[in-house]
Amino acid sequence: MAIKMETIAVFEQFDVRKVELMPIPELNKASVLVPLFVRNGKLHTLMTLRSKQLRTSGGEVCFPGGKKDPSDKDEVETALREAQEEIGVLPGDVRVICALHPIMSKNNLLVTPVVGFIEESFRPSPNPAEVSAVFTVPLDVFAFNKDHFDDLAAVHAAMPTFAVDYVDPDTGAKYHIWGLTAIIAFIVAAIAQKTKPDFDINVEELQVMLTRHLHQRLSKL
Repeated sequence: MAIKMETIAVFEQFDVRKVELMPIPELNKASVLVPLFVRNGKLHTLMTLRSKQLRTSGGEVCFPGGKKDPSDKDEVETALREAQEEIGVLPGDVRVICALHPIMSKNNLLVTPVVGFIEESFRPSPNPAEVSAVFTVPLDVFAFNKDHFDDLAAVHAAMPTFAVDYVDPDTGAKYHIWGLTAIIAFIVAAIAQKTKPDFDINVEELQVMLTRHLHQRLSKL
């Protein structure tokens, strides 16, 4: 319980719902849920492998989530609705603790990561039309490490690109986690674990990079 409460307190400092973001034009929006839980005294998260039949990001590792529906009142509701549709978690069973800075995807979607706690006992019921696998990853897998960067030289030039290969010890399945999903996972891990990376960058600098990257992408639309 102490780990959970400490994590909640840390994430509350990064909740964008409590600050005024820069004006953003009307864009297609999406949200993902980053479900956290404590197992054996360590923070873990659930991730999904998208069905190969999907036209967008088929066969890629993602957090549960999707595009905002006109009926969704906000980004949190989008994340909870999509997570229920994809892995069967009920909105009332998620303790939302934070909405992080939105990130522009490669498809020009403005994606908001929503962080919340679920029970360790939760057992997903994946929707086979959208999800081919659901797996658990210890959050410390995403500890900052130079080997996790696709292009370390670009760290201070633009948005750094992360990637990590993970083998599920329960099934032996191998997953390549990269792109937007990896960026979100590394930011969440850095905030949760208050990690100091082994090179000159920290969570606050990543937030600045996200803002700068968003400005740059918006200027090209």
